Amino acid sequence: MKLIIAYVRPERLTAVKQALYARQIYSMSVTNILGAGRQKGYTETYRGIVSEVNLLKKIRIEIGVKDELESAALEAVAEGARTGREGDGVVFVMDVAKAVRIRTGTAVN
Repeated sequence: MKLIIAYVRPERLTAVKQALYARQIYSMSVTNILGAGRQKGYTETYRGIVSEVNLLKKIRIEIGVKDELESAALEAVAEGARTGREGDGVVFVMDVAKAVRIRTGTAVN
């Protein structure tokens, strides 16, 4: 089993979900986050005060999939999140040692 963690632009969430649903991957967790990366942020002026904004809004998507669905999930996230501009995001894939369903106590496959 694999855990896929993707950081994407907030406006691309719907496209990522649609791409995952098209590949019959429905289970995910979504979190609003702030982060810094290659985009480096920007500066803005409000009432004469210049402030630097270097933590940008992003979406963290966590997807637990069987090993055989890993490539399909990666393709879906990339397809849905890609705009071709810097700041599209990043995807991490990790092995899951064990997963147990809380209701039944059985192993998740």
